Amino acid sequence: MAQQRIQKVLSDQGVCSRRAAEQLIQAGRVKVNGHPVKLGDKMDPDYDKVSVDGKNIRVVRKRQYIYLMLHKPRGYITTASDELGRKTVMDLVADVGRRVYPVGRLDKDSEGLLLMTDDGAFANLLTHPSGGVGKLYRVTVRPRATEDQIVKMASGVVLDDGVKTQPAVIHVVTDEPGRTVLEITLHEGRNRQIRRMCESVGLEVIRLKRSAEGPVKLGMLAPGTYRELKKSEVTALRNAALRAKHPAAQPAPAAPHRPGPLKNR
Repeated sequence: MAQQRIQKVLSDQGVCSRRAAEQLIQAGRVKVNGHPVKLGDKMDPDYDKVSVDGKNIRVVRKRQYIYLMLHKPRGYITTASDELGRKTVMDLVADVGRRVYPVGRLDKDSEGLLLMTDDGAFANLLTHPSGGVGKLYRVTVRPRATEDQIVKMASGVVLDDGVKTQPAVIHVVTDEPGRTVLEITLHEGRNRQIRRMCESVGLEVIRLKRSAEGPVKLGMLAPGTYRELKKSEVTALRNAALRAKHPAAQPAPAAPHRPGPLKNR
């Protein structure tokens, strides 16, 4: 490992804050390899021994995790391997250089944003039921959706296994004869949930794309490609998941907004 300032090493190991570490160094209470150090000195955490007031500090390297956003295309399954030999999302990140795993899932016929990481704690936080980070989907259904169907889905519907879904936020993007394009935000992730929600009110999903998860948006990322998340995006996702553990009371779902006047059915 490259050399680092001693106050940073002490802070990273949880000994004290960086500012407090600077004060310890200035007071002559810190030694590296048995020798007193001064402010600005550096050490190699892999080889050098640091002590405070004569007590050795055990330096543990922090693992550097990787966080990816993949644009999953249709036709790939979200699993680490498949006994039937079908294409999996792991094929799309084979050149990453380490083993990463999907955070949640998108079914074979769905596409869009899929997070992948080797940080198990991060994945658990986002997929745990109490996490509830909102996921935004663009969904095309047929036939044309009625207001009654949309309101039912927004309020919560009983799925084929007897479980009622949580309220969802639904907006109408395109409303035309034969089909409707919806934007649906969910805060839970049941298996094939949107397809089953639509089926429960008599609608068929003909295209489903996840375009955002919490504060992170898919943007212009091309299908089949991935990019690393920025540190700010990882932090924002963590914060969104932690806030969702203590949600404020949710207002009753409003009637869906349709662009322009409704046509006769």
